Amino acid sequence: MTLSAFVKSALATSVAASVLASQAVYADTVRLRMHTFYGTEVDSIASDLRERVEEASDGSIRLQFFRGGALVDSDQFVEAVARGSIDLAHGVGSYWPGTVGIGTIEGGLPGAWVDVEEARDIFANQGLDELVAEAYEEKGVKLIGRGFGSDYGLVTTEPVDSLEDLQDMRIRATSSIATVLEKFDIPTAFIPGEELYVALSTGVIDGAVYGGPIEYEQLRIDEVAGYYTDMNLINPGWTENAFINPNTWERMSEEQQQILTTEIDQYLRDVHNWLEEGNHRLIEEGELFEFSTLPEEDSRRMAEASLPIWKEEAQRSERNAKAVEILIENAKAKGRISE
Repeated sequence: MTLSAFVKSALATSVAASVLASQAVYADTVRLRMHTFYGTEVDSIASDLRERVEEASDGSIRLQFFRGGALVDSDQFVEAVARGSIDLAHGVGSYWPGTVGIGTIEGGLPGAWVDVEEARDIFANQGLDELVAEAYEEKGVKLIGRGFGSDYGLVTTEPVDSLEDLQDMRIRATSSIATVLEKFDIPTAFIPGEELYVALSTGVIDGAVYGGPIEYEQLRIDEVAGYYTDMNLINPGWTENAFINPNTWERMSEEQQQILTTEIDQYLRDVHNWLEEGNHRLIEEGELFEFSTLPEEDSRRMAEASLPIWKEEAQRSERNAKAVEILIENAKAKGRISE
């Protein structure tokens, strides 16, 4: 065989091997049932995610997207993913602190951070996400993504001028905020986001701490609660996550896993950007709600009442203590608390 013929033969063999390897990577189509706690408001973002994943994987990953409340309640996501009822969830840790012990810290303790870049740094670079991932792994799911919320305000059916005004109301809140409110004798209840409209319209609750103006607009909350109050406690007011069933994850090739995590990260960033842009626009327009801010003294009182929550969470486990220590060291570095 001449050298030229040998080179051609080797090249042909190499190309054939590459084609076969590529086909092997995508030999099986992976169908994922993904559930979010959001409703119709993220439909377009979810559609973009589906298209990107399918295109990047040559059609070998197919996503079926379910809105909040469609298959399981949002606070049941961890159990549902662990048993395989759904494959992939997009949720908030503070929805299930009884299941994942670090969930309240993960979701966002009042005063833990003041902007999204600080929050990203705490999770990605200071070790918080590693602790959170360990906690989720113990519950039978694999953490594959971290997202961040935006404004976290109070909507009510009546105007609020002070904390005392809330003592005659029942407010929907997740665990950490509920604990703060209860220190001021304000009754609280947890209600999934998809049930807020009915709960407010029927008087089951008188207000809610759920998100920012854009989320309330999407849920049509302005139709049943016309007052929005900024409490100045934490921003972003919550963090979001994405986690998958480990068996489903292991059935995927490394390339498929990389495609999914890359696109999930973009999806979570798209959700955050949608929240930020929408909130800024609606607040500037000033028409959706009657906007107000809690008096500075009341915000200070709430911030002080939040500090014992950090200590209480730290006492729940060794892992929680490590997580709170991360927050304390960060707050010291930022000058928010003294050495």
